[in-house]
Amino acid sequence: MTELPSSRPTRREPGDLPGLRRRGFLAASAGVTAAAGLVLAGCGTAPGPSDTGGSPRRGGRLRAAFAGGGASETLDPHLGNLFADAARAKALYDKLADCGTDMAARPRLAAKWEPNDTLDRWRITLRKAAFHDGRPVTAEDVLYSFRRIADPKKAFRAKASLEPIDLTASRAVSPDTVEFRLKRPTAEFPNVLAAFGAYIIPKGTTTADFARPVGSGPFRFVSFAPGRSCVVKRNDAYWDGAPHLDELEFVVANEESARVNALLGGQVEYAHELNPTTARAHEGKGQIEIVRLRNSAMQSFAMKTDRAPFDDKRVREAFFLIADRKELLDGALSGAGEIGNDLFGKGYEYYAGDLPQRHQDLDRARHLLKQAGAEDLRITLDTSPVAAGFTEAAGIFRDQAAKAGVTVQVRSGSKDSYWSDILDHGTLCCYRSGAMPIESHISQRLLSDSTTNATKWHHKDFDALYQQAQSTKDKKERAAVYGRMQRRLHAEGGFLVWGFADWIVGTSRRVHGVAHDAPANTLDWARFDKVWLA
Repeated sequence: MTELPSSRPTRREPGDLPGLRRRGFLAASAGVTAAAGLVLAGCGTAPGPSDTGGSPRRGGRLRAAFAGGGASETLDPHLGNLFADAARAKALYDKLADCGTDMAARPRLAAKWEPNDTLDRWRITLRKAAFHDGRPVTAEDVLYSFRRIADPKKAFRAKASLEPIDLTASRAVSPDTVEFRLKRPTAEFPNVLAAFGAYIIPKGTTTADFARPVGSGPFRFVSFAPGRSCVVKRNDAYWDGAPHLDELEFVVANEESARVNALLGGQVEYAHELNPTTARAHEGKGQIEIVRLRNSAMQSFAMKTDRAPFDDKRVREAFFLIADRKELLDGALSGAGEIGNDLFGKGYEYYAGDLPQRHQDLDRARHLLKQAGAEDLRITLDTSPVAAGFTEAAGIFRDQAAKAGVTVQVRSGSKDSYWSDILDHGTLCCYRSGAMPIESHISQRLLSDSTTNATKWHHKDFDALYQQAQSTKDKKERAAVYGRMQRRLHAEGGFLVWGFADWIVGTSRRVHGVAHDAPANTLDWARFDKVWLA
């Protein structure tokens, strides 16, 4: 049920950076930002660097440090679960589409897409692109890739996202044209093309071939040692322009302190996933650059709406009003983010930004609880150190609730089973989600048959609105339907969205071209083909 690939390794290997001496990893800051349980599905604006490093310079090797997963790491782009896997896949492969900063799908290998009038058949025209071995990317490669992902015997990440496609009926119209037949009208079908892990591989690729992978991405494979290092080199024939870098090396450092110290010591030029304390300690000091990727992760409490006390919408509204969002943001995330308004997707396409910002109102909360017969409410809040800020947020909210007469008992669960435990059990829990289109969030989390419906929001009329949106060809009319859905969620939904966390990376001052406005796992996140070294 997670939404950003997990960065929590399956095996701890502190300081595991090839060729780097352990004395270089003396902790400069405490803490590890574990992102286990964040899944991502992705999709905004055209790509482009946000810094001003002068004209791009060609050449050099950039070393990027990520948390890894030991022997479980893979170069199969359909299997990747870690941020490191996702970044390597982006370097080696391409998707038909990807998500921009506002989560709208942007064409990649697809030059264009066109639906029929009933939105249940989409024709995709491919751009001219080639795999690293010189073969052109064709419609047959696309169908082979999607059918592989959809294999019922496998557990590939994008399988659920491709569910709307009837892959038996879909066909290659020509070498550069695919016609997808869908099971139902799907206005937001480009989001399916942009799904996390929906990479295109050559027809006939087998598992054994990923030992020396062939993709169509901006970099070509050189070497890979799972849990240690992966080296790729510039693809001069890349359809979107050759990268500036000669080479790119992904190195593994599971501990945040190891990544930071390698960056400070000049052993890497890019460090992924830093915590807010580290960012504050180094931001503006001139030694390294801190990049904050805004709106990368929704931070919330999930109330199960199918059971007491949250089957009463007055209780849910009371909990909305108990929350002091600024206090939660400052206390749980050290201020590294923006306050939420009980809706997913702040800043994304279709977000209902016109709704008034909700603020703490303890008097109103107490009144609603009294109306609901819940003046002396006692409730358990499930949390876990599975994600940054979870345990802190639980403690802060417990104290806020006490001011409204609500007794909250905080229960800490296992990091290994937390996400499965909270899906069906309990009544209130800490929850977060990575970036994805608002439509995807609705379909995956809020429909009666959604498999990751953590709030147990089951409403047939709400389901009908979603189907209406998916059957509406006019984008303005479709946006109005999404607005109606969000107004209802804001009034009585099960997600108390108190904030949106920054995703933080650090770079050497030599590094330029890193996008500063790309939520994690969107098109411009880890976009190393647009980066250069001064």
